[in-house]
Amino acid sequence: MKNQTKDSFNELERRRRQRERRRKQKKKQTFLNILYIIGKTLILASALTVLLIALSQIFQRNYVDLNSVTMPSWVEQDFITPNEYSRPQTKMKRVKEIVIHYVANPGTTAKQNMAYFDSLKDQKGIKKISASSHFIIGLDGEVLQGIPITEVAYATSKEKNPDTISIECCHPDETGKFNDDTYGSLVKFTAWLCENLGLTEKDVIRHYDATGKDCPRYFVAHEDEWKQFLQDVKEARKEFRQ
Repeated sequence: MKNQTKDSFNELERRRRQRERRRKQKKKQTFLNILYIIGKTLILASALTVLLIALSQIFQRNYVDLNSVTMPSWVEQDFITPNEYSRPQTKMKRVKEIVIHYVANPGTTAKQNMAYFDSLKDQKGIKKISASSHFIIGLDGEVLQGIPITEVAYATSKEKNPDTISIECCHPDETGKFNDDTYGSLVKFTAWLCENLGLTEKDVIRHYDATGKDCPRYFVAHEDEWKQFLQDVKEARKEFRQ
């Protein structure tokens, strides 16, 4: 009888210990699960923070209020008459890139080329041309603005026009090479635009880069000169940093 009582006691003790071990194991597992959840939460929170910072930088870079940008005094504004062929007055919400062009009309002035864009409003007949540019830089380095940067210009392509600023450049001959005055103003003005539109020289492209067109001809034929231009823009940006 005593042996049975002892056996029963031992069995009860064994079961108690098993319950205790299971309780401790369950508690330990719960603790590990909590640590795992906390760790995953911290990782996700860190990733979300990085994403938000990146999105914030992109937002600040690409969503400059174009209405708040005032052209410098050395830019002459002579806007094209609103019309469906060269100034449709389509609103531009943001600027992602600056596109460099050449006028492909050797020896002509900035005013002559802007006047051509303006004359497209008077087109007759079936086949009509749509063309324009926000800015034209002349042979004397003058910068002429024909379309507000808050509006779309018909300069590059249907895909690029809605979010790019276009700069046409005059040139003295068929090579398309810009003279020193034109080049100097192009570097200076492109740098100014970059600083005021939240862009960098990496956001400056040739018409060629967008569509494969031979424009601007000299920079297409001389890749090294294009790279030097971008480097010059990078250096010139320092002048306009606040």
